[in-house]
Amino acid sequence: MGIQFRQETFRDDFTFRNSETAIRRFPFPFDKDNYMYAVNIEPHTAGPKGSVFEHPIDVDEHYVSEMADRALVLKEDPLRCQSLPHMTLAGWDLLELLMESMSTSYPEHFTLERDGNQWHWINRPLGIDDRFTFGDVATLPYGPMEYITRQAQGDFCLLDQRDGNLWMDAGIVTTQADWSLDFDIGMNFMEWHGPVPLAHQLGVFERALKFMLNLRQGSPTRRLNWTMTVNPRLDTSPENYHKWGKDRTTLTLDNIGNKLHLRVELQSFFRLPRSNAIVFPIRCYLIKLEELVTVPKWGRRLHRVLQTLPPELVDYKGLTRFRDTAVEWLSKYDDGAETSPGGWPD
Repeated sequence: MGIQFRQETFRDDFTFRNSETAIRRFPFPFDKDNYMYAVNIEPHTAGPKGSVFEHPIDVDEHYVSEMADRALVLKEDPLRCQSLPHMTLAGWDLLELLMESMSTSYPEHFTLERDGNQWHWINRPLGIDDRFTFGDVATLPYGPMEYITRQAQGDFCLLDQRDGNLWMDAGIVTTQADWSLDFDIGMNFMEWHGPVPLAHQLGVFERALKFMLNLRQGSPTRRLNWTMTVNPRLDTSPENYHKWGKDRTTLTLDNIGNKLHLRVELQSFFRLPRSNAIVFPIRCYLIKLEELVTVPKWGRRLHRVLQTLPPELVDYKGLTRFRDTAVEWLSKYDDGAETSPGGWPD
């Protein structure tokens, strides 16, 4: 049967919901009852069947609706997709990576046929059936990076490696947690991480950069990051802060379970073969508190994590206005029982 895609919205009437299956496979980011920044990078190897780690690139029930929302964002603001001239080859690398992964992992939905540099790509959920010449930009409706990332969930940053650093020189960013591609384009790894508190003092980014500079082709890695979002809004960009910033003032003890969402990013890192660039997919998953607490372990643990979160991180993640309300709401789901290690449901 394949994936049953949902028709839903991430703006205006916010009809986004998670099925029971989507809740159980949610990448809950906390493996213990407290949180602090760390170099939490692990090999991006195949995980349990049905999990978000089963395939290198995850496609789920929200795919069609997320792609519709991406198209709306790009229509409103084309600068959410940018590529410096020297990154075109990396764009072709990314196109190959995504087409190969999606067609291999989900053959009922995607097909890739190749005859030399003559390629035939079929995307059944989006109704796309295109033939093109690999390496010839003129045979695609967009550049290679934009063409394929209009068909893949999550944001994608292409990082050029030079001068002992990584430079964000291309990307498509429409589902970000309050940062701007237009601002960060051309910055190096340490520059775009500049605003993050505590991690610099702990040496987290120095270790992470060293690790990524040595990333080998065929050995991708991953990590989870998180924040919280009011309403299931994918586009929480600085450019649109006037649309979503005020949402933080609307939370009460009565509505916070429905409106406040844990926002988790599955961040992965792949070394690309021709360009030697690194692609940094940032896949966003959303779950509202009422859905999250249906897994008892998660309700207990999130209560404890938010309760003990350092003030600097509360402020940086934008939780200051509603953290205490969230802790109070979650307290009724924390019976004091011990939680098992790891993030998976018991």
